[in-house]
Amino acid sequence: MGVAAFLATGTGTTNRALACSTYVNPTYVITDRCIKCKFQECVEVCPVDCIYEGENMLVIHPDECIECGVCEPECPADAIVPGTEPEACDWVEHNLKYAKLWPNITVKRRVPQDAQQWVGVPNKFELFSPDPGEGD
Repeated sequence: MGVAAFLATGTGTTNRALACSTYVNPTYVITDRCIKCKFQECVEVCPVDCIYEGENMLVIHPDECIECGVCEPECPADAIVPGTEPEACDWVEHNLKYAKLWPNITVKRRVPQDAQQWVGVPNKFELFSPDPGEGD
């Protein structure tokens, strides 16, 4: 059963807790550390093209990720975390939701000019844009 199907089987906090404890662990997610950085090194190394592009961040589709982990060390912003990390629980639903709405990206393009300025800036979720990126 994929993450989407699993999350659809229940509601509210119980479903989120189950998803986090049972289902998130094997996948990788992109956190708010990607917002305004969007370096895209992860796109270049992902063997299954499971990364999707928003206007100012990327997300990983949890049902498509094969948990190989090659993307994690490539991210200069340290925005990619394995599902075993506590913060991953807060991001699996976000990644799933926007991976369904945004276009797939498989080729690295120009990085935002001010990307380096945003590395390490905490609590960037307030800057999140739900708008899609260009995709391929």
